[in-house]
Amino acid sequence: MDFGYTPQQEKLRDEVQAFIAEHVTQDVLDELESSEEGGRGVHFRELIQKAAERDWIGISWPVEYGGQGGSRLDQYIIEEEFGRLGIALGGAGSGAPAILAAGTEEQKQHFIPGLINGEIIFALGFTEPQAGADLAGLQCRAVRDGDEYVINGQKMYTSAAHYATHLYLMCRTDPDAPRHRGISIFLVPMDTPGISVRPLWTIQNDPPAPVGTTYGMDRTNETFLENVRVPASAMLGEENSGWYVGAMGLNLDRVGASRYLISVQRDEDIVNWVKENDFGGHSPADDPAVRDKLAELWIEAQVCRLMTMRSMSLVERGGEFTYEGSAEKVWAPEHGVHTTEAITQILGPYAQLLNGSEQAIENGVFAHNVMGAFQSGINHGSVQVMRDQIARRGLGMPRG
Repeated sequence: MDFGYTPQQEKLRDEVQAFIAEHVTQDVLDELESSEEGGRGVHFRELIQKAAERDWIGISWPVEYGGQGGSRLDQYIIEEEFGRLGIALGGAGSGAPAILAAGTEEQKQHFIPGLINGEIIFALGFTEPQAGADLAGLQCRAVRDGDEYVINGQKMYTSAAHYATHLYLMCRTDPDAPRHRGISIFLVPMDTPGISVRPLWTIQNDPPAPVGTTYGMDRTNETFLENVRVPASAMLGEENSGWYVGAMGLNLDRVGASRYLISVQRDEDIVNWVKENDFGGHSPADDPAVRDKLAELWIEAQVCRLMTMRSMSLVERGGEFTYEGSAEKVWAPEHGVHTTEAITQILGPYAQLLNGSEQAIENGVFAHNVMGAFQSGINHGSVQVMRDQIARRGLGMPRG
């Protein structure tokens, strides 16, 4: 099996890199550092439009829903190159895989084209104050009232809620059913009466993290729902099947460049810095212990790359995809933590200097990564929960 790229794919990568060099201006980067609209200002939108004119948006998504019907690997190349700058481009965004798999034809026709072109953005409404890693303990209620549902509850860490168009919302629809079987998912417009959003400022807020920081957002949110009325047609999948729809969607969301980049970009950053810089004439690259550690991290990163390629291959061929996304979710964040820990040892006190510090290295990106790396082991499912899924679905172990 050939794990390399075809000449056409290498040409595509060169074209994307040249496009980025020309069109990702300082104005775009300044917008990305802003929390307003999630960094999606006028310059960012112009960039997306130019990329769309080159047919680089939604490459692997079905033509009937606004995609190109092309190769998942071609899309991965575009996601990877833009992802190095913190720009999510090329795919269809979180929530799209679940809609494609479980949505009605009307939902597919409405949501997927908008997710591909960026006109629709979902905030993930899963976590609650008392339901995080144990998500089945959620209490947000949706009660049927004729042709509508009335929703009441609170969601935490809805990171895109201050600029999203819709909430991808998990609610309890049957309080008497077993915990995992009484849950449903709704696709709710954020401008629906009764929804309010309050900011939760992160440790990356002051000073702001530079572009390219892992989980460098300066705010997340808590979202409140008070007597929010939505039509029954807003439900994704069957009533009380939301746990399984949500798990499937999260698993498919993990396939692609973003999880891989979380793992390997820190490796690339420190390798490039060590090769090109020194401390007063002493290069860390001259230290055999540093070279040994960087080689070890590179090997781990290649494992992550191969896991990503395997998952994409399975999805593209329509194969059974159950625990592979969970395995990626464990390996990539934990490797990212290993890398940030190694960087703090290699750079010493310089690795603690945040953005704005006079002697900060690379605008403090290494220090901000230390603060963000541990979060990646929790977002989209904790690594402990993922290990349990691997044991049960991949290794055939019983439920504990």
